[in-house]
Amino acid sequence: MTSTPPHPEATPAAAPGTAPTLVLVGHGMVGQRFLEELADRGVTGRARVVVLCEEPRPAYDRVQLTSYFAGRTPDDLSLVDPDFMARHGIELHLGDPATAVDREARTVTARSGLTVRYDALVLATGSYPFVPPVPGKDSAGCFVYRTLDDLFAIEEYAKNARTGVVVGGGLLGLEAAGALKGLGLRTHIVEFAPRLMALQVDEGGGRALRRTVEEKGLEVHTGVGGKEIVADGAGAVTAMSLSDDSTVETDLVVFSAGVRPRDQLARDCGLPVGDRGGIVVDERCRTADPAVYAIGECALAADGRVYGLVAPGYDMARAAAATLADTLGAGTGAPESFTGADLSTKLKLLGVDVASFGDAHGATDGCLDVLYADARSGVYKKLVIGAAGELLGGVLVGDAEAYGMLRPLTGSVPPVPPEQLVLPAGAGGGGAALGPSALPDSAVLCNCHNVTKGTVRAAVTEHSCGTLPEVKKCTKAGTGCGSCVKSLTAVLNDELAASGATLDTGLCGCFPHTRAELYEIVRTLRLTSFAALLDSHGRPEARNGDGCEICKPTVGSIIASLAPSVGADGYVLDGEQAALQDTNDHFLANLQRNGSYSIVPRIPGGEITPDKLIVIGEVARDFGLYTKITGGQRIDLFGARVDQLPQVWARLVDAGFESGHAYGKALRTVKSCVGQTWCRYGVQDSVRMAIDLELRYRGLRSPHKLKSAVSGCARECAEARGKDFGVIATSNGWNLYVGGNGGADPRHADLLAQDLSDAELIRLIDRFLMFYIRTADRLERTSAWLERIEGGLDHVRDVVVHDSLGLCDELEALMAAHVTHYRDEWAETLADPERLARFVSFVNAPDAPDPSVRFVPERDQVKPDLTLLAGPTLPVRTLEGTSV
Repeated sequence: MTSTPPHPEATPAAAPGTAPTLVLVGHGMVGQRFLEELADRGVTGRARVVVLCEEPRPAYDRVQLTSYFAGRTPDDLSLVDPDFMARHGIELHLGDPATAVDREARTVTARSGLTVRYDALVLATGSYPFVPPVPGKDSAGCFVYRTLDDLFAIEEYAKNARTGVVVGGGLLGLEAAGALKGLGLRTHIVEFAPRLMALQVDEGGGRALRRTVEEKGLEVHTGVGGKEIVADGAGAVTAMSLSDDSTVETDLVVFSAGVRPRDQLARDCGLPVGDRGGIVVDERCRTADPAVYAIGECALAADGRVYGLVAPGYDMARAAAATLADTLGAGTGAPESFTGADLSTKLKLLGVDVASFGDAHGATDGCLDVLYADARSGVYKKLVIGAAGELLGGVLVGDAEAYGMLRPLTGSVPPVPPEQLVLPAGAGGGGAALGPSALPDSAVLCNCHNVTKGTVRAAVTEHSCGTLPEVKKCTKAGTGCGSCVKSLTAVLNDELAASGATLDTGLCGCFPHTRAELYEIVRTLRLTSFAALLDSHGRPEARNGDGCEICKPTVGSIIASLAPSVGADGYVLDGEQAALQDTNDHFLANLQRNGSYSIVPRIPGGEITPDKLIVIGEVARDFGLYTKITGGQRIDLFGARVDQLPQVWARLVDAGFESGHAYGKALRTVKSCVGQTWCRYGVQDSVRMAIDLELRYRGLRSPHKLKSAVSGCARECAEARGKDFGVIATSNGWNLYVGGNGGADPRHADLLAQDLSDAELIRLIDRFLMFYIRTADRLERTSAWLERIEGGLDHVRDVVVHDSLGLCDELEALMAAHVTHYRDEWAETLADPERLARFVSFVNAPDAPDPSVRFVPERDQVKPDLTLLAGPTLPVRTLEGTSV
């Protein structure tokens, strides 16, 4: 990326034999896709590419904009790989929008004064939010909902607000309403049309959607508009008057009443625009000036429409890039054009699935509707069928599971009667399951990137893609909104199976079952032995064997997790269990690089008394241990020999400490801030909650380590959204976030539920953890599990919050059994001389310490003697008898 020069000058025009200059104005989603298309076609290697971007950050995912309020950061939303610009030699000027175009001189001038001469200019300026001309619209507390900066401003203002109004009940309006509710505001939606999402759903779908939205605590006003925004003496919003003469008291107003093409730059330089806005372009996205192109929401396409969805914008980007590539001699000879687009949409708004496709409103002559409605469950489905039986379109509210299969069938006669496509399973022959095999190769699976089933099949058969990530990288399918991933996976698996590839989902060479399946086998059959499980459910060739390094610790963890429920001994070093454990578990301590071990006592919530702190200091001093305060708010002691571990732990246990389980795939810490007890910003007692959670889940064995944190307010000092399960206090209770990870592959946790009481919070965490332990793969963190599991967060929420599978009683009982039967592993070890016998360096010389474990001083402490680890320097005699 380049910064704007302090004294910019006009860049020279392309002289014969020099690289031409392409200027892109705007760097949103469509602009970035255009750059990627240029790069894929080799244009960036033939031309200088300059990008003028108004925002202070590169392109980000506006489709997922609202996920910022669920914990995703601006970096998470970015669409630009860190090295993309540098790798392709693209000059990106952030915070420096174009202000003027001189078509005669072929120059673009930016706000900073930078002037760039162009050979081709591409306008991707997008759209701007429409704000109705309501008196008082400029009052303090009025916002639009379009950019990350808008969201930052709303988030800050909402801290002192109690009620909010969203003007607009369309796609973005409902997202904005969900965001305000998530910020703790009583929320109203004002929509001038007679129903919510009037462009996407029909009257029946609108009723179902409204009912569900109102059940979530939002107040909906349809068929009315805003008449005036009332402000106080300081100019801040206090109320909104509606066209029906009613008044809604509010502290904040968000306008989300649609968008308008941002075409002023084109108007100013004399390019034709439509009567209702939009830069007029042809099917190859060229304006009246052959050197100027327009793509995305700012363009009036060849079919006379302005498209506000990202998928048509991507198609325009592809057409413009192909045309420019042809101009520069980098094209394929196959021109691409844009003459219109499918406006099908699938979204989850306020937790409600909403989808529409094709002729959703039944405007085709002679068409018929096939309807299914269940007001109690908030489900509404309508298919529009043509006179010849072809599927013309549809509306799905509350259950859009079939969208991925129905949309590609549009225009064809479905292979089953249409009523079977809308009825739920078990309802009079309903619930017909259509797989991708029912689709033709021409069917578009990924609407965002216009990827057909045939292209996905070719990625597998011709390009040797064998995994979903490989298919995504090859075709870009599934990298947009993500609604097609399920269909992509099905096509991938079908092709692999058709090619004769065996889809072996087994855990390892010993078991044909997944970890989740093995968990169910152990739980159901109450197996307490690895040998019994291997002999009864292992692969034939592995039975009566010893297992492997994959399945042994995995089964050991499963048995430990279920120990109280299946009647197994929960102590991991007794009998057969000892042979199943990983290296660290063998001695209940973490092995370090010089063969020594670390000792990590549990300090629940990070709270410790002075007396206990002194004990840790004395132990570290007496045994010469390196001491380090960790990011998890506890104290690690490094450098103990294996034979010293019982001696150290004897003193710690006597002082009231327990194992911190730093060595196991189990709960590590529950970090906390000081909360309302000490902090003037705190709204709940975060320390007490952190201690309660850590003591409840201590020793809980799981597929991977677990970390947690509790923050006492929205300032988030405990970094709860970077944990497997994190808790943030609100004035009404607690918000629960899940699936975070602060490690090598960072991920912000997602909001699972909000404003929970203490009891509700603990109950949901119980369910979440046990469902994760039950269904996750081996060594799969909650972050990866949440992204892998079918249905993702929504499915997990349905299971653990709404009990959709009827498992919650069982999950709670499993956790209750764990809590009841918890025993500190080190206390158990110290009480049994036979268990203590394993803590020796040499079995044949139990009293001899390991001589290779040595240390050297550093900063008044010790560190491993790594010179010793490299081995001794031995003299080598040469033929001449000298040493080297």
